[in-house]
Amino acid sequence: MKREAFTILFITGFCMSIEAQDAGQTWGIKFSGYVKTDIIYDTRQTSAANGIREGHFYLYPDDVLYDSDMNDLNANSSFHILNIQSRLRGDITGPDAFGAKTSGAIEAEFFGTGESDLNGFRLRHAYVLMDWPHVTLLTGQYWHPMFITESFPGTISFNTGAPFTPFSRNPQVRITGKLGAVSLTAAAWSERDFVSSGPDGNSNKYLRNSGIPGLHFQVRIPAGDLFTAWAGVDYKRLRPEIRTSANAETDVMVGSVSAFANIKIKTKPVHIAIMGVYSQNASDMVMIGGYAVSEITDEVNQFKKYTTLNTANLWIDVNTTGKRVAFGIFSGYSKNLGSGDIITGTSYGRGNDIDHLFRISPRITITEGKLSFAGEVETTTAAYGTIGSEGRVSDTHNVTNIRLLLSVIYRF
Repeated sequence: MKREAFTILFITGFCMSIEAQDAGQTWGIKFSGYVKTDIIYDTRQTSAANGIREGHFYLYPDDVLYDSDMNDLNANSSFHILNIQSRLRGDITGPDAFGAKTSGAIEAEFFGTGESDLNGFRLRHAYVLMDWPHVTLLTGQYWHPMFITESFPGTISFNTGAPFTPFSRNPQVRITGKLGAVSLTAAAWSERDFVSSGPDGNSNKYLRNSGIPGLHFQVRIPAGDLFTAWAGVDYKRLRPEIRTSANAETDVMVGSVSAFANIKIKTKPVHIAIMGVYSQNASDMVMIGGYAVSEITDEVNQFKKYTTLNTANLWIDVNTTGKRVAFGIFSGYSKNLGSGDIITGTSYGRGNDIDHLFRISPRITITEGKLSFAGEVETTTAAYGTIGSEGRVSDTHNVTNIRLLLSVIYRF
């Protein structure tokens, strides 16, 4: 009951406009958002593991599943209509503090926090910005630093290019310094709704129990209005267990490093975004990969060592700049690179039995005022197979799903 009351109060607040004066400076909140209806047809089944929230956040098709007559049960189509992506946002402005211009934002949607919470009102962003002439400090929940908000896939699908691109929102402290046109960013982050895998399922406790946050460093280099480039490196450390199955305390960690490069090209007729990502144990960023047990160092106490499961990812997105009619196309490829060490035990993560993924999805958006009609054809192929001792997948077979998506979007 308390949750429902809070939701009603929050929505009511979004229907009001607040503005005041404080020492001659305006402060207040500006509300915006959209109502979105997604009409979805899939030629193949997508389970909760491969498509979040009844398949609305779609990643890749399910593997073959044969019955006694060798009929592939997953080769059956499905249809759905959902509005859970509808969103509310408040952009906050306020008086200067500590010599910095201050602002903030809070944003929520009806996507829920799990499959049992569909239609639930959940937090997306909640952060404060302090902006000095050469330094910006962000504290709160916002996009993971590897998700470049100036250069990301413009898909109609809510997956926004996942699992080929990092996709995660994280509580964080992020500081950006400007050296002329170049910007340098350092961040420390934790996990909330997007969490790592481990022996007790998906949880943020593996990162919390490691004793340190995820760490990130990034550089942004612009070249006039035409070209901007980003590059960065990200590190996290997990502690999969505090005690083993033999009830012995263990402090063994598994560290992972991910790196990326992203470029954005802006011309009058088209915008082009390209990103390459090398990732280790990136399931918390909704990518394939994870980690696995590489060695049992003590059979009595069940002490373990771990190795990361690594991937290489590349995507490109092209979008025309028409205000009324805009065309676009996204294409992504993800390759399983295997592990650094021999796997001897359980593996954790996402898509570890997939050798590679490929997607291509053309789209069109027609806009009149605040109303848009959009259509997208998304073809995704997954090469499933057998996991080897080094994490590589062999004896593969391709499984393909075609998703037809129609969306109606009304912005306010």
